[in-house]
Amino acid sequence: MDFKNKTILITGASSGIGKQSAIEFAKLGANIILVARRKEKLEELENELLKFNVSTLVCKCDVSDKEQVKEMSKIVLEKFHSIDVLVNNAGFAIYGSVKDLSIDEIESQMETNYFGMMYCIKNFLPSMLEKKSGHIVNVASVAASFGLPGIASYCASKSAMLGFSEGLKHELNGTGVGITVVSPIMVRTDFFDHPSFVKIPKYSPTSLSSKTVAKAILKAANSSRLEIIVPSVVRSAVWLKHTFPYFINPIIGKSFKKQLDSVQKS
Repeated sequence: MDFKNKTILITGASSGIGKQSAIEFAKLGANIILVARRKEKLEELENELLKFNVSTLVCKCDVSDKEQVKEMSKIVLEKFHSIDVLVNNAGFAIYGSVKDLSIDEIESQMETNYFGMMYCIKNFLPSMLEKKSGHIVNVASVAASFGLPGIASYCASKSAMLGFSEGLKHELNGTGVGITVVSPIMVRTDFFDHPSFVKIPKYSPTSLSSKTVAKAILKAANSSRLEIIVPSVVRSAVWLKHTFPYFINPIIGKSFKKQLDSVQKS
């Protein structure tokens, strides 16, 4: 896909991966629809995109609210008629053991990370199918392939995203509409600004920049693959986990459980 004059909708566009993705798409001449809860941040980004001379639209929307997504989609489709790429990037995590997290805290992650993705797809997929073109990019995490102590509910939400995407990919075969999941390792964004992460190290030496992941999202929008893991070398770890779970799972589980126990004692 040549992105010039194409219409790209990005959720969670107010910061981090979403913001950088908007910039990278705009550099290539795409029209950008910025979706997030913080309107003032979106407007700041919209001003930043003026230098690329592309059309933009700011939509304040909490994707966990299906009525807000429905209204947002009406506004978008009235102006652009259809979109070419839907980037479901909005997501967050709350750190803590399942016994300590409230049901509301667990549900909130699933509502944004999984249902928010589903609401957006349900509202924009029909127009993509009608014109027989388009691509959906779902931003998940390597955590979709691992169940990790401390972020069990986050892992569940991203695993749900990956499973949904795989099933939908089969359904979309031959329609002209594609879907690809981008699964990065830890990324240096404000993702870890949530108070629950205050007692754990923010970033590891191997953590990625938002620009690296944004580049992968652009690649995904042109890809026939189901999943792009960033960096690609981590795919071997996922393969090992699925191939030798009895060996790998205890090692990973023990490492993350040690961190969780340390946080709970402090």
